[in-house]
Amino acid sequence: MPNLSARRVVTAVAIAASAALALPATASAAPAPAPTPKVSEATLQSLGAFVPAIIGSAATPGPDGKVNADLMANAKTLAADSGLPPDLAKIWDRVISFLEGTGGGGPAIPTGPGAPVIQQFLYPTLGNGCIPGGNSVGTALATAGPQQAPAPGPARGEAGFVYTSLGTGPALNNKEAPLTVAWVNIDTGKTGQQSLQRNEKINVAEGPGTFTTIAKTGKGRVISAIYGNVTTKTEGKVVSCTIIPTVGLMNI
Repeated sequence: MPNLSARRVVTAVAIAASAALALPATASAAPAPAPTPKVSEATLQSLGAFVPAIIGSAATPGPDGKVNADLMANAKTLAADSGLPPDLAKIWDRVISFLEGTGGGGPAIPTGPGAPVIQQFLYPTLGNGCIPGGNSVGTALATAGPQQAPAPGPARGEAGFVYTSLGTGPALNNKEAPLTVAWVNIDTGKTGQQSLQRNEKINVAEGPGTFTTIAKTGKGRVISAIYGNVTTKTEGKVVSCTIIPTVGLMNI
């Protein structure tokens, strides 16, 4: 049976995400090696109403051990609301398919010889005040082991989590204000949370700030939330900022 305290932790993350997503923000990012994703402030704010249900439906299974049927029914009602922004409606449909296990909703997985199994989180997010005079766009992804990324590489039954704060300098570790991932394996009920750290093999010279961790999730469908604080050395100064939480769905 899933650990009750761990469930409470993940549900608390959902509530924190709801509060954080209600904060106003203006997207702004310095040039980065890769194109900066477009971030809709309206979509991020709308997600604040649904993140608790996303995590809660996974963290509170029904009597049969599967995703709670009542919560799923509520999720479908929300998805059918014609007033949802188009971007949010698509995200919500993916979440429902993923949680139901109906063969859809999971992220696209690269193919071909040696292609890493990279699974992007549902939406890019924002770090408030992460760069001088503005906010940083943040992107998150997960990798399913066994593979080499992120170094030293997740083993079978493990997930590697990567968060990049675009436009910032190199990542710094901050024990007092960490960047955290909380996750639930909805097929086994296993849960956990841990900090993402500076990775000495990724973007340590000039940035952008990149944080990683490897979690022993076990095989199955995993839903996760990355939240907390990003700390970097940007333009010669130590900068710490809070990100709007982002949610990921992955197959491990």
